[in-house]
Amino acid sequence: MEKQKLIGPFKQLIPMTELNLKGPISDEQLTIVKDAGIIIQNGKINNIGNFNTLKAEATNIEIQELKGNHTCLPGLIDAHTHICFGGSRANDYAMRNAGRSYLEIANAGGGIWDTVIQTRKLNQEELIKRTAKLAKRHLKNGVTTIEVKSGYGLSVDEELKMLRAIKAANENVSADLIATCLAAHMLPKDFEGDQAAYLKEISEELFPILKAEKLTNRIDAFIEESAFSAAQIAPYFEKATAMGFDITVHADQFSTSGSQVAIAINAISADHLEASTTKEINALAQSNVIATALPGASIGLGCAFTPARRILDAGGALAIASDHNPGSAPMGDLLTQATILATFEKLTNAEVLAGITFRAAAALNLKDRGQLTKGFNADFIGFHTDNYQEILYNQGNFKPCMVWKNGELVFDKHQ
Repeated sequence: MEKQKLIGPFKQLIPMTELNLKGPISDEQLTIVKDAGIIIQNGKINNIGNFNTLKAEATNIEIQELKGNHTCLPGLIDAHTHICFGGSRANDYAMRNAGRSYLEIANAGGGIWDTVIQTRKLNQEELIKRTAKLAKRHLKNGVTTIEVKSGYGLSVDEELKMLRAIKAANENVSADLIATCLAAHMLPKDFEGDQAAYLKEISEELFPILKAEKLTNRIDAFIEESAFSAAQIAPYFEKATAMGFDITVHADQFSTSGSQVAIAINAISADHLEASTTKEINALAQSNVIATALPGASIGLGCAFTPARRILDAGGALAIASDHNPGSAPMGDLLTQATILATFEKLTNAEVLAGITFRAAAALNLKDRGQLTKGFNADFIGFHTDNYQEILYNQGNFKPCMVWKNGELVFDKHQ
């Protein structure tokens, strides 16, 4: 058995425990452990308490004592990204800001299909390197768990290339990469058939390989007028559910219907929701589906934010993710985006932190992270401050100085 170690002291430690999964959270509900220490064994949290008390009681334990003032949070969780891709869409961004429409950009060779072409040009090793590079950037910003979607392959072989690259990249970075199959991103332009034929081919040929190679246990689809309708996607999700996959949905980004599908299929999460109305908000709140806001897409596209305040007030569970992708959300900075969403949607510090920790874990169906408590993964981050409020107050400009993954220091700004 691995020797125990004690890390601290932290002037403030915010464990994010004893908070509801659904509904509003006031800052007064946050537990703040002062002058805290964390005891770790075998990559898990064994105990949290006063550092000096734990130190005095310790026998046969490694002590890692920190200098200066630090505040500790659970490692951040980004529950929706597309960081496995080829090429760049800088031209799309310039055209969009110059007033060009989505259709005009697509006709000029941009849009999702452009990224598909660029991603297909890369071999698996090149994709592994690109994915790992972006994952390491997220890790330095305090994100210790990162969901990563496929969806820029759009054929059985190319989707396999992406998902195998994500699996390999996961072995090359300290953060956990949680793969999701988004083969239903759009109907590929080179497919000879309609949406139904494409989805049938993917579900019959790709799904069994995903299970056999353990590439992912998550299936996603983009339900939108430009991609797949609710009716078209229903048999696809039913097949995935029957095979034991978790379901997540790109829902209600530009038009509604996706969230209704998510609720009907008992999806883990419904992501985007910028177009959701009172009807969809109330239905989500009454379900077990996690509503995931993607402020990066709103910033990148210049459109309305997910109605996060209304979702919480209706009793919904709100996660916040970056949607880091080459087209609509190139920033990829979870903390910055979450603080911007908070300003416009009037979210409490507690609601923001919940959205990027334990509620984000729920959006990935992960029950071993997102909180600092005994038995959970020892994933946590330290900031140079004695007041946790400074973290969000600086609107993403205040980054972690240290990141621990499974109890190991994997990033230290001082080194």
